Amino acid sequence: MTRRVVITGIGVRAPGGKGTKEFWSLLTDGRTATREVSFFDASGFRSRVAGEVDFRPEDEGLTPRQVRRMDRATQFAVACTQEAVADSGLAFGDVDPHRIGVVLGSAVAAATSLENEYLVMSDRGREWLVDPEHLSPYMFDYLTPGAMPAEVAWAAGAEGPVTLVSDGCTSGIDAVGHAVQLIQEGGAEVVVAGAADTPVTPIVVACFDAIKATTKRNDDPEHASRPFDATRDGFVLAEGAAMFVLEEYAAARARGAQVYAEVTGYATRCNAYHMTGLKKDGREMAEAIRSALDASRIAPETVDYVNAHGSGTRQNDRHETAAFKRSLKEHAYAVPVSSIKSMVGHSLGAIGSIEIAASALAIRHNVVPPTANLHHADPECDLDYVPLTAREQPVDTVLTVGSGFGGFQSAMVLRAPEGGDR
Repeated sequence: MTRRVVITGIGVRAPGGKGTKEFWSLLTDGRTATREVSFFDASGFRSRVAGEVDFRPEDEGLTPRQVRRMDRATQFAVACTQEAVADSGLAFGDVDPHRIGVVLGSAVAAATSLENEYLVMSDRGREWLVDPEHLSPYMFDYLTPGAMPAEVAWAAGAEGPVTLVSDGCTSGIDAVGHAVQLIQEGGAEVVVAGAADTPVTPIVVACFDAIKATTKRNDDPEHASRPFDATRDGFVLAEGAAMFVLEEYAAARARGAQVYAEVTGYATRCNAYHMTGLKKDGREMAEAIRSALDASRIAPETVDYVNAHGSGTRQNDRHETAAFKRSLKEHAYAVPVSSIKSMVGHSLGAIGSIEIAASALAIRHNVVPPTANLHHADPECDLDYVPLTAREQPVDTVLTVGSGFGGFQSAMVLRAPEGGDR
């Protein structure tokens, strides 16, 4: 019999606030946290808005040595891990460390530190031959993505399976999905899982500028992210992280743990079609959704809320709408759907985990977060996208999905804990 897996701890660092409580408050208030880029001079870029996190590592208890060693994304992951572990109430020291695992997702890993170090070594790009005299002693940590989950493992005391998942914008959902499978298969009893990305850097902004995927609505940063709106013109790049404590259900119950949600189904597919292109029929995402529902042993009409990828590009929003209709059938028109990217932007690999956090909190509080900035619905996006205002209603089952460059399409089902423990 397959072992059941539940979420017992959550830690979030996202634009607009510190920690999980402030994150949820922002979502339920329908507030946006996107603003003009402040981390560097973005005046020469096509897109000059972002979702930036007001993050002070010293406030997170990180020492100067840790700050020097860790990339910003790694700092986010460790801070979220500390919050999630404390939130879970689990005494990690009482668990066999070989039965504790870590799965971390990231799309661009230590992009922040790599770019900063290049600017130092090349004298801000003026020297073709870089000077190794100025090389950071931690350059290898920045170059090797595996340093990120290793730092989380040290923070959690995990000596079991430790893994990095990096497959673009579905990294955050796929990392949690892999963690769930580890517990189901008996490879671990407890897994700290989630994702972190800090891509608000000149090189990453330039990459998305080049393909015109990000918004050019620079005169109105707060309203620049407009998923499913007819006036949208691209996504808002952001940074962030979310980490979870996942446990085997019976063990969590035995210790009297609070349970946010049970992860009952997960699936991922690839369209093998185009690096950035999506087919209009949404078939690959629909297949992932159907598989996740099948794993959960539930019918489509059981879904109470769909946490959409909702990036705010015309291609994605229409593809996703088609996928919901294809997989959920008539129920697609009845179930509320929303995109939190309208409020916190698109943090690449991290956003899938941040959206899982929003989904679990929607179950905990029986509230569906809204899609902010949705004033003029795209006629081709004709579902209930919960515009502007959060909606109080029973939420027992949530479908959350992700879509990434490379053709990755992932889906996960979360269900309310048994016995009304919310």
